[in-house]
Amino acid sequence: MQLLKITFRNLLKNKGYSAINIIGLAVGMAVTLLISLWIWDELSFDHWHDHHRRIAQVMDVQTLNGESNTSESVAIPLADELRNNYANDFKHVAILFPNFTHAVAVGDKKLSQSGVWVQPDLPEMLTLKMISGKRDALKDPSSALITRSLAKALFGDTDPTGKGFRLDNRTDLQVGGVFEDLPQNTTFHGTQLFLSWDKAISTLPWLKDAQTQWDNRYWKLYVELNDHVDIDKANAHIKDIAQKHIKGGTETLLLHPMNKWHLYSEFKNGQVSGGRIKLVWLFGIIGALVLLLACINFMNLATARSAKRSKEVGIRKAIGSTRTQLIWQFLSESLLLSFFSFVLCIGIVYTLLPLFNQLTEKQLSIPFAQPWLWIAMIGFTAFTGLMAGSYPAFYLSSFRPVKVLKGNATTGRFSLLPRNTLMVVQFSVSIALIAGTVIIYQQIQYGKNRPVGYNREGLINVTMSTGEMYGAPYDALRNALLETGAVADMAKSDIPSTQSPGYNTEVTWNGKTANAKTPIGVIGVTHDYGHTIGWQIKEGRDYSRSYATDTGTLILNESAVKLMGLTHPVGAAIYLNGQPRIITGVVKDMIMESPYAPIAPTIFSLQYGMMNAMTVRINPTMPMHEALAKIAPVFKRFNPGGPFDYTFTDDAYAQKFSDEERIARLATVFAVLAIFISCLGVLGLASFMAEQRTKEIGIRKVLGASIANVWMLLSKDFVKLVIISLIIAAPVTWYFMQQWLQNYPYHITVSVWLFVVAGLSTVLVTLLTVSYQSTKAALMNPVKSLKTE
Repeated sequence: MQLLKITFRNLLKNKGYSAINIIGLAVGMAVTLLISLWIWDELSFDHWHDHHRRIAQVMDVQTLNGESNTSESVAIPLADELRNNYANDFKHVAILFPNFTHAVAVGDKKLSQSGVWVQPDLPEMLTLKMISGKRDALKDPSSALITRSLAKALFGDTDPTGKGFRLDNRTDLQVGGVFEDLPQNTTFHGTQLFLSWDKAISTLPWLKDAQTQWDNRYWKLYVELNDHVDIDKANAHIKDIAQKHIKGGTETLLLHPMNKWHLYSEFKNGQVSGGRIKLVWLFGIIGALVLLLACINFMNLATARSAKRSKEVGIRKAIGSTRTQLIWQFLSESLLLSFFSFVLCIGIVYTLLPLFNQLTEKQLSIPFAQPWLWIAMIGFTAFTGLMAGSYPAFYLSSFRPVKVLKGNATTGRFSLLPRNTLMVVQFSVSIALIAGTVIIYQQIQYGKNRPVGYNREGLINVTMSTGEMYGAPYDALRNALLETGAVADMAKSDIPSTQSPGYNTEVTWNGKTANAKTPIGVIGVTHDYGHTIGWQIKEGRDYSRSYATDTGTLILNESAVKLMGLTHPVGAAIYLNGQPRIITGVVKDMIMESPYAPIAPTIFSLQYGMMNAMTVRINPTMPMHEALAKIAPVFKRFNPGGPFDYTFTDDAYAQKFSDEERIARLATVFAVLAIFISCLGVLGLASFMAEQRTKEIGIRKVLGASIANVWMLLSKDFVKLVIISLIIAAPVTWYFMQQWLQNYPYHITVSVWLFVVAGLSTVLVTLLTVSYQSTKAALMNPVKSLKTE
């Protein structure tokens, strides 16, 4: 109790320093707590499913020309192979048709929803919290499982189990069960419908042929291991199954456990090489550094004020206090400050959490009802208090009574070394965060400035949600759109211009190594595709209805020509799926995948029929909202069973930068907070230095020193520390940022001037922070200064 009384007295006696410590620690703790919530969400991704440790996805690893490519896409027959011949390893096996947008209708209500065609075992694997109906409803091909939100949108508050709805305006289904919407931190979040695989086979005729095709790899396959089955052993059992069914090349299978889907999604040479786990480590380190800065502030201010408290220590020791008692005294002060900081930290986190969720695109919350949270918070507060107060406690308690009572406890050549060292660490972290943030933004801008190869402005991609949309007569739909005056052109293709093409290994040409399988992207397009997206012809010509022979021709991009080594590509013959085709044109490379990755060799093949993407170029002379209003009735006429859904190509392309921009935004926030914490420390130290040198400043002013002289006197030591910090931070930051940039084949070159600017910025902020106290001390009346004890 006596310790608490003394602690409170000291805190109230020095309100300014206490406020700086409490605010600095609170901000540091708030940043760490926010990052901890984000990290916990990342680490617990997919843990919502009870069997997440036993569920895995079967990956396909193809080795072609010495290079291994790992893909999620596998052949449909593989599911039956695992189910029939490896029942000892797998409890459940389910093939899945990747996410697709479907038109769902009940009466006049029509919605576009994301759904998947799956075999009945998948709902059995996942933890679907059933509200009504049965989890195994997909055994009946006419049934579907839907989410609570979709059920409410279609049927209101009534129980929809057993009620019918129409899918894609061609298939009548009934609700077999309703389950709770899957949380955001699960892979299947956003999936509103689970549809029967058997119904897909009868609805989509071309799917029936794929049931026996081992070279048709487009599907995802999930398995659940039996109890006590080791995933490595199961992996060894199935590794070579696919190899038995292919010709040429090497193909192996790999089980990727659900626990690693989110954080370890990158592969190299058939092995997991990383993924979002790098971000977890990055922000974990940033959180620790920001908290360290706050603790350094506390240490610095405590040791700086040691001269004032040295006599207190000396008197206490002289009257019998032991060093242990003094250590507990100073640690109790630190722990109390840490407690006050924690209370303020909770308020900061509660206030900033909505903004933080917006920045991270998550739905984080503080689980106050969980006992483990309070245990973790108490431990976190105690750890922070002990870490912040440990050095001052041991430092102050080490003073010798005789020495301190003579007034020379903290004098000596190296008395300022610990404090200056901590300041250098603080400035180094600030400079590193500033430089790192700028490098991230430069890399984003580098990707945005890279030529795309086509004109994105005014392009929209129309969702192909129903059978009518797929089967709509192309020429009639195109002419109807052109007649509105709102459309400059329209075309169909296998995929939108912002998605990666499907790869085909059955492409050969003169000079290609025998039996070598080289994956090349192949995209089916209509005649008007090039004019619609605005691609750039480099050699030859575009597709034209004036040439009836164009059905047997191809257009290649520059990367494909380079891969094939064709000196004069126009007129050359290549073979696609065994059929001879003539190259009529070469287009400049277009960015369809990552803006930071090499552009894939791609072939554009003229075709019509069932295609997955429709691209419309809006008339540039007409306002977008007016144009959309004019073309909506056309789509309604040709697609009565589904809504008019579309996305802007510009928006879809911008999504390619979303991860990097999210990192940049978060890094900027943390850098600003780190600088704020550092400035609090500088402000406190500048205030203390001005207080300690009051008499010296008064004498200098009497002898003719100007305000500028006094300002320089108090500022130069901080500038020296910033320069030392820059020398330390520059090479360390350069090394780590170079490692980060290596993740991008196309990246910037880090300039030395970046670190100079970061250092100058830190100097400027430091000087601005010091200037208030420096100017205040310089303006003080010398007579008053010289009277000060």
